[in-house]
Order: sequence, then C-alpha cells, then structure tokens
Amino acid sequence: MILLVSAVLGALIGGLIAKRRKGKTLDILQYAVVYAMAFAILGLFITVFVERSLG
Repeated sequence: MILLVSAVLGALIGGLIAKRRKGKTLDILQYAVVYAMAFAILGLFITVFVERSLG
C-alpha cells in the first residue's frame, strides 16, 4: 500500500513541477514517470523497513 501511494504521489508532484516550469505534454509525462519511479523505490524501502521492524 505504501508503494502504490508513494508512486501516485510522486507522479502528481512530478507532473505539477513540470507544469509549473511550463513544460509541454511530453515533459510533464516524463517528470511524472521519473518522480513516480523515484518515489516508488523510496516507498519500497520504507515498506521493507516497516515489515522487518514489525515482524
């Protein structure tokens, strides 16, 4: 769950950053995908950390 939420949050943040910088459609899409991947990796590490600390 943390992984999905962080990926969606990353996509939203990336898209907003590109839009604020007046990027074209493909720029916005690229920022959204890259931020989603970065946040998903961060969410994966958080998930692993939480699972290992609880169990």
